[in-house]
Order: sequence, then structure tokens, then C-alpha cells
Amino acid sequence: MLVLLAGIFVIHTATVIMLFVSTIANAWMVSSKNSSGLWQDCIGNNCMDVGFPEDDLPALKTVQAFMILAIIFSFISLVMFVVQLFTMEKGKRFYITGAILLICWLCVMIAVSIYTARFPQYFTPSSQYHHGYSFILAWICFCFSFIIGVLYLVLRKK
Repeated sequence: MLVLLAGIFVIHTATVIMLFVSTIANAWMVSSKNSSGLWQDCIGNNCMDVGFPEDDLPALKTVQAFMILAIIFSFISLVMFVVQLFTMEKGKRFYITGAILLICWLCVMIAVSIYTARFPQYFTPSSQYHHGYSFILAWICFCFSFIIGVLYLVLRKK
């Protein structure tokens, strides 16, 4: 049981770090010389604010907000796990930790789904753009946060 809890803690910590990296890095859509993230477009070494049409700026702000919320909920869930690990009675389940992490999962799902639906259309196939590592990390965090959240709900402290 201790090995399982340690493994879940390590994966949860990795999820928090990957969420942070995926939100900050400008590699959601990349080409050979250019990259675009949630905050900036980079052409070579020259970076500027993301430039999407006015109609899609609310969607971009929504993606940014939900990714930040996902980081916050994931970190709070990690802290709650440590607190519950040392204060909770034996035989109890990690309900609070699991519920908070499932809220994180929901935030990641909303953010990445909106980005997938709204923004790749601005990167034409002729420009050789493809999804970058930040986008892939966000989907990996989506999977990890769901799996770990369900495991927290099922696990008992022994």
C-alpha cells in the first residue's frame, strides 16, 4: 500500500509540473521555425502576444483561465493529499483529494477541448504547423488527473 501511495504521489507531482510547463510554454502549435502558445507567438527568436481575431479572444482567455485553474486545483489536491495522509484516521478514503483532482481534470478537459475546437484552423497545412509538446502534455495531464482522481476516491488509508 505504501508503494502505491508513493507512486500516486510521484505521478501527481509530475502532473502538477507538466500542467505548469504546458501552460507556460509557447509550444501548443509548432512548425520548423515558429511556435504558438497560449500567451505568445514566436517567429524565430522574436516573440509577441498571441494575435487571433477578436471573435476568438474570449475563447483564448477561457483556455488560459481554465489551464490556470487546473494548476491551482492540482496543487491544492496535492497539498490536501499530504495533509490527509498525516491527519486522517486509518480506514478512511481520500474523498476531498480525489474530488479536487477531478475538478482539475474537468478544467483541463474544458481548456484543451476549446483549444482543439477553435484554434488549429488558424494554422494552415501549408505552413507545416502541428501540435506541439505543450498540447500533448495537457492531454497527458488530462489522463493522469482522471486516473489519479479516481484512485484517490477508491483508496483507503491503511
